[in-house]
Formats: sequence, C-alpha cells, structure tokens
Amino acid sequence: MLAGNGGCLAYDGWMMTMSSQSGGDTSIDMLWKRPEVEKAHGLSCWRWIDCEKGADRAQRMYENMKDRIGRATERNYISKDLVSDEEELEIFKRWKGFSRNNHPTIIKVFFVSVNINKVSTNVCLLAPEDAVLEQVLLENGKDVDIAGNSLPNLIYVSREKSPASHHHYKAGALNVLTRVSGALSNAPIVLTLDCDTFSNDPRAPLRALCYFLDPSLATDLAFVQFPQRYQGINEDDIYASRYMRFFRFNPRGMDGLRGPSYVGTGCFFARVSLHGDTKAALPISSLEAGRFSTSEGVLKKAHGLAKCDYEDASSWGSTIGFRYGSLVEDFHTGYRLHCEGWRSVFCNPERAAFVGEVPKNLNDAISQMKRCVVGLYEVGFSRHTPLSYGVRKASFPVGLFYAHCAFLGVWCVPLMIYGLLPQLALINRVPLFPKVSDPWFFVYAYLFLAAYLCDLLDFLVDGVPFRRWWNDQRIWLIRGPTSYLFGTLEFLLNSLSVSAPGFNLTSKVTEEEQAERYARGYFDFAARSPFFGALAAVAVVNLSAVAVGIKRVVTGEVEIGEFSMQLALCGFVAVNCWPIYGAMFWRRDGGRMPVSVTAAATAVAGLLHMIAHLAFAFRG
Repeated sequence: MLAGNGGCLAYDGWMMTMSSQSGGDTSIDMLWKRPEVEKAHGLSCWRWIDCEKGADRAQRMYENMKDRIGRATERNYISKDLVSDEEELEIFKRWKGFSRNNHPTIIKVFFVSVNINKVSTNVCLLAPEDAVLEQVLLENGKDVDIAGNSLPNLIYVSREKSPASHHHYKAGALNVLTRVSGALSNAPIVLTLDCDTFSNDPRAPLRALCYFLDPSLATDLAFVQFPQRYQGINEDDIYASRYMRFFRFNPRGMDGLRGPSYVGTGCFFARVSLHGDTKAALPISSLEAGRFSTSEGVLKKAHGLAKCDYEDASSWGSTIGFRYGSLVEDFHTGYRLHCEGWRSVFCNPERAAFVGEVPKNLNDAISQMKRCVVGLYEVGFSRHTPLSYGVRKASFPVGLFYAHCAFLGVWCVPLMIYGLLPQLALINRVPLFPKVSDPWFFVYAYLFLAAYLCDLLDFLVDGVPFRRWWNDQRIWLIRGPTSYLFGTLEFLLNSLSVSAPGFNLTSKVTEEEQAERYARGYFDFAARSPFFGALAAVAVVNLSAVAVGIKRVVTGEVEIGEFSMQLALCGFVAVNCWPIYGAMFWRRDGGRMPVSVTAAATAVAGLLHMIAHLAFAFRG
C-alpha cells in the first residue's frame, strides 16, 4: 500500500521494500496472484481509494507507536503500559537484554483474517514459536482493489544484529528484505524507498510496468529509476536541495547510454537482476506467481535468511543483491549492474511519483554531501574503479560518467584555488591573468562566461527560475571548502586507518526555529561546525581582497587593467558569500554564526594572509 495525499493505492502484484540505515527494516509485500484479472482488465486494475479517515487513523497509530517506542528506549525494557495486552507482553519479555545493535530477528506479517474488521498479525520472533495478535488495520470486504481482491500484505522485518557481524548499513537491510520477501512471495518487481519517502502518484507502478513488459527491454532491464523529488523546499531552494544535475540532467544524458544510475529510492527493480545472473532475466509472466505463505516452515526459513551470519562466505553484497563496500550503496549497485550488462530506464513524469524530505539547515545539507563524497571515493579507489573496470566492462562513455561522479570530491582542489589564490595574489600585487589589452584576456573571460551561461541555460530550459540557479551555483562553491574538502580528508584518514574527527556537529536550536528560518529563505549557520569555520575563512579572505583591491584602484596604486580579472573574481565570490557575511557580522537571530566560529575563521584568514605574503615575497 502506497499512501499519500489522502488516498491509498491498491494493486495486486508487487513487493515493496522500505528501509532505513540504522532502524528496523520494513517490507511491504504485494502479491501477483491474479493473472487472469490482468488478462481480463489489461493493466487497468487500479483504484484510487479515498481513505482520509484511514490516513488519520494510521497517523494516530503512528504517533502512539512512536511515543511507546521512545518510552521503551528510555527505560530499556517493555512494561505493561506500553503494550496492548498480556499476549504482547509475553512476546516482548524475550527482548530483555537486547539493544538496537544486538538483537534477534523479528518478522511480523499482517494479513486480512476471516473475521470481519480484523487483521491477523503473525509474529515470528526466534522462530519457530509464533504468536498471533489481533489489530484493526484493514477492513476485510471494504479495503479491496477494483477486482474485489483484498489489499496486499504488510510485512515488518527487523533483521538480526550482533556486534560480532557487520550489518552493512542500508545495503545489508535491503539484501535481507530481498531474501525474506523471496521466501514469502517471490514477487518479480521490487520497489525501494527511503524511510522518509511517500508515494505521490498511483500510476507510478503502471509506468514502470510499461518498461518491464516491453519485449525489447525486458531481457536486460534491471531497474526503472524515478527522479528524487522533495516537499517543503523553500521558494528559492537556498540549499540546492533539488540536486538538478544529479536527479534531472545527468539521468537524461545517461538514458542514451546504459541508463541512469540507481539513486537509492523511487526505483523499481526486476528481482532477477539482483540474483547475479547477467542477461538471465525472465519475462514477468513466466515467473512463479501467486505464492504467499506464512506457514511455520516458511517463517522459520525467512528467519534464517535474516540472520546476521547468513551471508558469511557467500556472494551476497559482491555479485548478488545490493553491493557492499561503499557508503553510497545505491551508486555502487547501479554502477555494478551496468558493468554486468544490465540496463536501466529514467522515468520522469510531470507528476512526481515519490516525494521525500530535505535538510532544513546548512550543516545537515553539507554533512549529507560529505558522506556521499566519502562513499564515492570508496567506489573510485576500489578494484572496480570506473577508470579501468567501468571502461572495460561497460563502455568508455559510461566509465567516464561514473568516474566523474566517483571523484566528485576532487573538485575541492580547483574550488579552493578559485576561492583563495587570485585573492591572496591581488593583495600581494601579483597579477595572475592577462591585462585587458592582451588578446588572451578574452580567452579567459570567454571560458568563465561560457561555463556559467551553459549551466544557466540548462536550468532555464528545465523551467527553473534564475534565483534557484544562482543559489545552486552558490551551494556548488560552498561545497568546495566544506563537503568536498572534508570528505576528501576523511577518506584519506580512513585509508590510513586513522580515526577521522567528528565533523557532523549539530546546533542547539529547535527544529521549529530552523524550519521557520528556512521557509523565509535565511541560511542557518547556528551549528559550531568546522564546515562553517573553513567557509567563513574563505569569505573573509575574499572580503579583504575586494576592499584592498578597490582601495588601490581608487588611489591609483595599481592599474585596473592589470588586476581587473582578479578583482572581478574576488567580487563574484564575495557576492556569493553575502549570506555568510550577514551571519558573521549583523544578523541577531538564532541562525547567526557563533562568535567562536567567526573568531576562529578570522584567525585562519589572517594566517593565510601571512603565509601568502611570505610565499610571494620568497618568489619575488
């Protein structure tokens, strides 16, 4: 069941997985059990069911569950006031002494029972012992699809975890869900969603089916990727949360090669593509269908498939399932599937198929990108590096694309040079570019303007207003001394087996305050983060360079034609740093930069000036 916008989508024939990196793993299993209905109705067995009341009830149930989980976590045990009845209490008594990183498997299957207004809950905890609870989730005879069939099944999976076994984060959770769902139903299509993503279009599975059922594509089609869309983004998208290049422009280009990369959510997989058997995909109609069982034997088997040592000495995570070895398991999995001969398709309907959440403060947005940079490096410097393995196994253009992504963090080098060297040279009266009268000046000017105008044109053609593009290029510059630089340093330290310092510091302000400032378009610099220290140091260097440069031009100390390009670059960067100056000097709200960070950044900027002065003096 995909819920969103006050309605529920019902369709007979899918397995959907939703997982988080650290929490429980949830699998929603939709069975393909009425082939004759498909034949009779084509692909129109859909109904958009009005379930606003059901959505309100589900929201109340969720809030109640969230409150009980929070209290149980604080107490470190399950008390009588946190369960519905004695039967539930007996089940949770087995959980004494366990923690979120050390616990057995739980598989919980909800299915419509023979009793009206009841839903049976088959719980498998340390199988083979089972317990049955009664909860009102769906109403038998009312919550059905257009053909009169009961709604699909809901399965909760919490895999076994142990300090002695690596759980491989999200990729490990997805592999467990893949195995467990295969034992329970073996649905041929798998939908992966992030835990903060919801369905926004009931026809999204139908759109994916159009590709999977196309005879010209089905034999080697691994997945259909929908673009990531987000709710709650402010009008000007100050943190560039839409990731236009990653989720719109690049996938369109890759659609002409082997297809877009997997982005971790909003993606329909052909289950057979995760089995490691290249080019062995079968037509959907010939796969085993309609099999769903929660018998003791099946649940016991599923429990074994979710054990933390099941993958030991196996190919799971290397050539089967979602791939291990990188923090960005989505990028790694999509890349390896393309290298194995599979293809993908980019489906970008006008109505967003799936909608997720975005960070509401700059520190979280930077931290998220820093983590991606570390994971991308892990792919780029692995034995499957796109520069050799990708070029050899996929193709030269595909290998170059994945190499471009894998070494994204290297941009910290040119961006740091771009933000510091011309400025420090200007202060020390060292020209770096040709004079305005020199013909080579126009070559430099053309390269700068052409690159920015080409990028702007991509955004305008896609219907993105100028201010969003401006904020996007500003965030690209901000990532240079923050996400890219700190991600590169963390990867280097990890490679040397040195523990990286904690860069992901959080602020003390409430989420409500952050959300209010974000909605008004104000940057949030409240966290005492080294990201902001580095960023502010670059901003101070540029501000001082602009002030010194203008002063020297006005007083006639230097010829403007000789330093015009450097002064223009300093001014361009300083304009991009305007929100940083506001947070450092004149803002008084909760999003202003801490005084300690401002002082440290000013000191670092002064140190850079001293080093530059000595370096240029020695050069002279």
